[in-house]
Amino acid sequence: MEGEGAAVWQGAVLGGILFWIVSASYLDVTRKLRSLFQPWVSHHVETQTSVVLKIQSYGSGFLDALFSGLSCVVSVPFYTGFLPLLFWSGHGKLARQMTLLMAFCDYLGNCIKDVVSAPRPASPPVKRVTATKDEEENALEYGLPSSHTLNTVCLSGYLLHYVLTHTQIQGAYVTYLGISLAFMLVLLIGLGRIYLGMHSVVDVLAGLLFGLLILAFWLTVHEHIDNFVISGQNVTSFWAVLSFLLLFAYPTPELPTPSFEFHTAFNGVALGIVAGVQQTYHQFHHGDVPRLFSSEMSVAVFAGRMLVGIPTILTVKFCSKALAKWIIPMVANTLGIPIKSTSYIPTLNGSAALKKTDKLRQGYFQKLLSRHKAFDVDTGIRFLQYAGLAWSVVDLVPSLFSYMSL
Repeated sequence: MEGEGAAVWQGAVLGGILFWIVSASYLDVTRKLRSLFQPWVSHHVETQTSVVLKIQSYGSGFLDALFSGLSCVVSVPFYTGFLPLLFWSGHGKLARQMTLLMAFCDYLGNCIKDVVSAPRPASPPVKRVTATKDEEENALEYGLPSSHTLNTVCLSGYLLHYVLTHTQIQGAYVTYLGISLAFMLVLLIGLGRIYLGMHSVVDVLAGLLFGLLILAFWLTVHEHIDNFVISGQNVTSFWAVLSFLLLFAYPTPELPTPSFEFHTAFNGVALGIVAGVQQTYHQFHHGDVPRLFSSEMSVAVFAGRMLVGIPTILTVKFCSKALAKWIIPMVANTLGIPIKSTSYIPTLNGSAALKKTDKLRQGYFQKLLSRHKAFDVDTGIRFLQYAGLAWSVVDLVPSLFSYMSL
């Protein structure tokens, strides 16, 4: 009976997403929503240029470095590097919840960006400070909402919730201090995004609002999700189909942006984490595993784990990409599916007409059914690359730790 119940709700979820893809495509939901919200947001971005310039008038080298550094600390690449260390430190539940929440935030935030397709503050007159390559790529995305603000609200809020409910650190003083620190971090990040010329006030406020809504929703479902990942029925197969459908449920932006690529990567990460944890939970990720700073795991052991783990996952990432670049074109050619590649496989670069249709590759389900368009294999390659990377974090690398007595 339990298996039948799981199959019913999983079928309902996947069927609901499929129905949304088809109906949203037929009804042209994205364009209608964009025509409703884009003019309003664009107007506020334009009228708030004076606010951005006023904040930037207090600029200095110190503030440039401070806000650029804070933006890097709460960026997606930082979390991508930090979360494996959290897994290897023994805090498996926190690590998998933070990873899935990050993927959830990244998907919803980028969906809203590309649905609204509202501009960032005009530069010039606004000075845009992009100290890193990551910031240069972020500047190519649409503005509303501020992803940095949204992610900071969700992840700092969830981390605070976890500390207060799953550790021995308790008390009103701790709660007050934690909320104060989280509030200050969100305030500095939001102010920093405006100071750096990356966002207007309306973008930051939207990031704050959506972040609070997503955090409130996540706190009501996170235990159910975690229980499903570690002990549910059909976990890997369900998540694989879910990940595939989410690629087609992503809205088409007004113009191409890197947002879809960022989502594809974290979508793959979520699948790799879920598949790996579901298979190895009782070996490596249960509640009694050794944790950092305990008698079972010293700092030296953790350092050894990093020395082994980081090169391993980078190797797996490289191998996963190479394997995907070989397998996906071969399967597509066998099935007679027209394909192209915008960056990963130069020999598959299409004609000018195909490159023009590349702007619409992130569309709804009609893209899947169309006979006249070539599919961009870069999406599949990126997805499998990051799925392999995440799987190695929670399955292959812990197996090496066990073999090497780490």
